[in-house]
Amino acid sequence: MAAESAGAIDPMSQFRVNPVIGEHWMLGGHNIAFTNSAAFMVIILGLLWVFMLGGMKRQMVPGRWQAAVETMTSFVGNMIESNIGPKGRNFTPYVFSLFMFILIANLIGLFPLAVIPGAHAFTVTSHITVTGVLAIMSFSIVLVVGFAKHGLRFFSLFIPQGTPALLVPLIFLIELVSFLVRPFSLGLRLFVAMTAGHILLDVFASFVIQGLNSGTAIGPVVSILSFVMIVGISALEVLVAAIQAYVFALLTSLYLNDAINLH
Repeated sequence: MAAESAGAIDPMSQFRVNPVIGEHWMLGGHNIAFTNSAAFMVIILGLLWVFMLGGMKRQMVPGRWQAAVETMTSFVGNMIESNIGPKGRNFTPYVFSLFMFILIANLIGLFPLAVIPGAHAFTVTSHITVTGVLAIMSFSIVLVVGFAKHGLRFFSLFIPQGTPALLVPLIFLIELVSFLVRPFSLGLRLFVAMTAGHILLDVFASFVIQGLNSGTAIGPVVSILSFVMIVGISALEVLVAAIQAYVFALLTSLYLNDAINLH
C-alpha cells in the first residue's frame, strides 16, 4: 500500500510492476529488468521447492511436514482420479504444481510485509499476464493431448451424441466457441478474484487513515469499523485464495478429461 499526500491510498499502486535489478537493461529494444513480479515468482517457486523437499523424507512415521505434503498430493491425486480416471495419473504432477503455485502466490500476496520498511507483498496472480499464461499453458496441453490421442476425431467433442443432423453445424459452432473461450474465462476468473479483494482491502485501509486524520468526532468510529472490515475481508481473502487455486486446478482436470476421454 502506497501512502500519498493527505493520507490517501492509491489502491492500484500495489499492482504496479517495478524493476528491482537492471532498470536500464535492454535487449532488442525491450527492457528486460528483473521486476518485483519476477522476484515474487522466484520466491514462490523457492517456497514450493522447499515445501516438497522437506516433505519427501519417506519416514515410516511421517512428521507434520511430510504429512502436509502427503495430504496435498493425495488431495490433488484424488481430484484427478475422480475427474479423469486412471488415465489422468500422468497429469498429476502438472496439476499439482499448478495448484500449489497458485495457492502460494495467492497467500503470499496477503502477507503484511509492508510493516517492514521498503517491503511490499506482490500478488502475481492479480496480473492477467500471469493468469493468462497459466490458462493458455493448460489449454495448450489439452489441445496437444486431444489431437495426439484422437487425431481429427477430437472434433467430435463439439458434436454431442444424438444431435439431429440439421442442428450439427449450429451446435458445432456453439460448442467450438464455448471451448475456445475456456482459457479466457480460466485466466480472468483468478485475475478478477485476486484483484478485487486487494483493491477492497486498500479502500478500507484508506478509510482507516482518513478517519484518523479527519479531526472529527466520527472519524475514529469510521476507522474502527473500517479496521474490523479489513480483518473480516482478510480472513475471507485467505479462503478465496484457496478456493481460486482449487477451481483453477479442478477446471484444468475437467478440460483434460474432455481431451483424454472425449466426453
